[in-house]
Order: sequence, then structure tokens, then C-alpha cells
Amino acid sequence: MTDPSGQERLAAQVAFLIEIDGLKAVVRNTRLTDGSRDENSAEHSWHLAVMAATLAEHAAPETDINHAIRLLLLHDVVEIDAGDTDCYDVEGYVTKQAREQTAADRIFGLLPPEQAAVMRGLWEEFEAGETAAAGFANALDRLQPLLLVRHARYRDWSLRAKTREQVLARMAPIEHGAPGLWPIVTELVEEAFTTGRFGRTD
Repeated sequence: MTDPSGQERLAAQVAFLIEIDGLKAVVRNTRLTDGSRDENSAEHSWHLAVMAATLAEHAAPETDINHAIRLLLLHDVVEIDAGDTDCYDVEGYVTKQAREQTAADRIFGLLPPEQAAVMRGLWEEFEAGETAAAGFANALDRLQPLLLVRHARYRDWSLRAKTREQVLARMAPIEHGAPGLWPIVTELVEEAFTTGRFGRTD
């Protein structure tokens, strides 16, 4: 059945836009650099999009930066329902995929069908991490929390991981998706584990 006036289509698009406002309420386990509070997932997504535009020259060859930005703007939308799963939460990762798939069904399903398919496809592309754009997007998603932890003001910085191997395994997508940024990672990890600045518990 068609919608000649386009009003049903517009209503669905607005419903989606209102729904994703909920991402501002999803709190992550990463402090703002001023130390005042933890960031939320909407702030995280915005920061990553700006990082992609700023650090484009460090991406792997043939990376479509504008496409990577689209992936980053949508990659955490499912957290409205599924919540943010901390990267070192082993138990949480057991149910993460199922929770996020259910969330994707509902949230992207608010859109007109063809638009829902496109946006869900972008989310799935990010999750798979197989295209150059998704590789770059995933690399930035790993790097951003490390940068915030390192550059937090008014407090000693620390990593929650207990070994170099844990951190480097988490950061591994950066070496392939944004090879120009890998030296930053190795430098920060070395600094953390030679100064003892790891083990944050708050």
C-alpha cells in the first residue's frame, strides 16, 4: 500500500529520530577528559565521527571516509536497548550479540522498510568489520577510549587491563584498519606498563 502524501514515511522517520535520542542516556565506562563524569554513547559516536574526518590520512588505502562516518554515527544505536557492554566484561559478551540483534530489529524497524534495510546494513557492516571503511571505523572505536583515559586531566590515568597482551589484543583492529595510528597505540601501552598506570577500578 502506497503513501501518496509521504506523511506515513515522514512519521516513521521522525519516530526513529526521537527514539535514538535515547542514546544520550546510555552511560559508558569512559571518563570525559575533564574527569567530571563518564561519557554517553551519543557523545562517543559524535567524537568518533569527528576523529574519522580528522584522521582520514591514517586510514588504510581505499578507505571511504564519508562511509566510515556513516557507520560510526549508527554503530552504537542498538545500545538504547542492549546497553553498553564493557570491552573487558567477559560475561556480558556472552549475550551481547543476541541483545544487540533484538535491539536492531526494533530500532531500525521504526524506519520505512527500505531505509531500515540500508541503516541496518550499515550497522551490520560495522559489526562485521570486513570492509575498509568498517575496519577504519572499528579502529577508531578501539582507539578513542584509550586516548580519553590517557589524556584525562586532574587524575592519574590508568588502564583497567592487567597485561600488555590484553590491551594489544583489544587494540589489534587498529593495526589493520588504521595502520598509521598503530604507533600511538604501542607508545601508550608501553607507557602504561612501564609507569604502572593501569588497573582503574572506579
